[in-house]
Amino acid sequence: MEERVLRKLFLGFIQIHILHHAKMEPIYGMWMLEELAEHGYNLSAGTLYPVLHTMEKEGLLFKENRLVEGKIRKYYTTTTLGTEVLDEARKKAYELFKEIKD
Repeated sequence: MEERVLRKLFLGFIQIHILHHAKMEPIYGMWMLEELAEHGYNLSAGTLYPVLHTMEKEGLLFKENRLVEGKIRKYYTTTTLGTEVLDEARKKAYELFKEIKD
């Protein structure tokens, strides 16, 4: 049970991380897997890609197909809604950690 709760919590952190990077510049799945690994998240493509697809379906990300070295690569950027959600998440995280610190 505890593992399921932590997984759910970490998926939220991962989504915030995705929005953060997709706001700065277009991202693609394998790059995001490597970025998350640098922060200690050991995800498989089978976990990350459904998250990206769901975020796109929810209107948080915009997907653009680009031809790279003869293959189609999907690049994601934040939408207006994605940016709003990221900004709200940052505010809530700041308030929470400030409260915990005090």
